[in-house]
Amino acid sequence: MNTLIDRIKMIIEAKGYSPRAFAMAIEFNYSTLNNYLTGRRSTIDSELIEKILMSFDGISAEWLLRSKGGMFIQKEETEPGMEKLKSIVYTIANLQDEINEKTVLTQRLLEENQKLKGELAMLKNERNIG
Repeated sequence: MNTLIDRIKMIIEAKGYSPRAFAMAIEFNYSTLNNYLTGRRSTIDSELIEKILMSFDGISAEWLLRSKGGMFIQKEETEPGMEKLKSIVYTIANLQDEINEKTVLTQRLLEENQKLKGELAMLKNERNIG
């Protein structure tokens, strides 16, 4: 089983940070962080945990503190119904595209209809004259 510091190291690796860049990203003292990472300091300050969780919304507090579940919060936990909403938005966008295409086609057909009516009127007029 991994320790809290092991899980913090996993976060640093997963985020692609060096320890110094990670400390900067979470606004935590690098020397203190480095002491934790190298084992020179064993009792982890709650400030470090809080800064990690506040800096990265996707990190699971349950995983970080108790090693339960996965490192990252599942979408369903953070955004209930988001996939359904995305599907609805996608459907609406597709329908809007279809409406736009049909509107253009309708306009073109109306213009062609007007042109044919004009030609028909001219032919009727020629026929009556001739």
